[in-house]
Amino acid sequence: MRAQFKIWAKPLALIGAVGALVAFGHVANSAEGDKIPTFTYDGAWPKLPLPNNWTFEGITGLVVDKDDTIWVLNRPGDYDNDPIFRRPEVTENFASRNPPTALCCMKPEGILAFDMQGNLIRHWNQADKVDGHLILADNKTGTIWIGSDTMRKYSKDGKLLGVIERVPDATNPKPGTYPADTQKIVGRIEGGEFDEDARELFLTDSYLRGRVMVFDMDTLKFKRGWAAYGKPLKDINFDPMAKYDPKGPPAKDFLGHITLTVSKDGFVYAADRIADRIQVYTKAGKFVKEFTVAPETLDRGSTGGMALSPDQKYIYVSDIMNNVVWIVDRQSGKTLGHFGFFGHSGGGFHWIHMVATDSHGNVYTGEVDTGKRVQRFLVKN
Repeated sequence: MRAQFKIWAKPLALIGAVGALVAFGHVANSAEGDKIPTFTYDGAWPKLPLPNNWTFEGITGLVVDKDDTIWVLNRPGDYDNDPIFRRPEVTENFASRNPPTALCCMKPEGILAFDMQGNLIRHWNQADKVDGHLILADNKTGTIWIGSDTMRKYSKDGKLLGVIERVPDATNPKPGTYPADTQKIVGRIEGGEFDEDARELFLTDSYLRGRVMVFDMDTLKFKRGWAAYGKPLKDINFDPMAKYDPKGPPAKDFLGHITLTVSKDGFVYAADRIADRIQVYTKAGKFVKEFTVAPETLDRGSTGGMALSPDQKYIYVSDIMNNVVWIVDRQSGKTLGHFGFFGHSGGGFHWIHMVATDSHGNVYTGEVDTGKRVQRFLVKN
């Protein structure tokens, strides 16, 4: 918490200037004269409490399929892996103790699917028992893909159907353990998106601070990959001391936590969170341009998850440090405004991590740390 509040001073000046553009219930105009989307918090979604005394754990993946089913990937291992949650005074998993010490609470299954009304309609655990960091829906086959130590394909009911090959040893090997152009997953999956028409899966592997890798969706075979600025994977220059400096030149390699989205007109957007930037490529990996979002943000960085508006005009960017969703013009890369605020109350965020959109233009968000929830924001214009 101390690190998070430490960076508020400078980013708040930026947010204050931009924030006047977009607020709950207010319509703002962009420089081109178009109305920027505005949103209102929907406190009725999802329907709570969850069944089985379940709680939400850290939300590490969100996707909305063609039927507007909202798929939520959360992290049940948060309870097991973090000693703070096992302290007696913390009300987490009380109902699972022997004997139970309270009527609530139980850690949930990893995958939870909700309909537009907020009903929980599907739930299951991934086969590998490793907490994931990405969930995707293949609308052509009706399958659900989960990224963790690699990428796994499931039926909508949780049956394992396929696995992308990864290196055999532990997740996140030390830099230099494998060549930078290794054609298997080496680290952990951080982000990804489908090009369903081309049947290609774009992934980011955390090895060496981030590698973009493309796989065939049907054969699961590696096809190509690239690094920052579109350079070949073999040319990654891993620097363990590299840090983001908002006053210095842009880093020549990714700095970390890389997420992806792919537009209908054939561009790949890679958000380098630690560097407060988004790089744009062709699907072949040719670098087109980059732009920054809240570039004075330090620590964990500003450019987290990304989601495109239904008309593909805007990119919604979740900002884990400033705890807002930025509204970015996709063509110009210009930040037009934001919605949300820091806080645990409805409509606020604490460590917002993921973002998704449905066919109506509504926005869904997911938080980690002690935020641990999904929220919906209804588009107003």
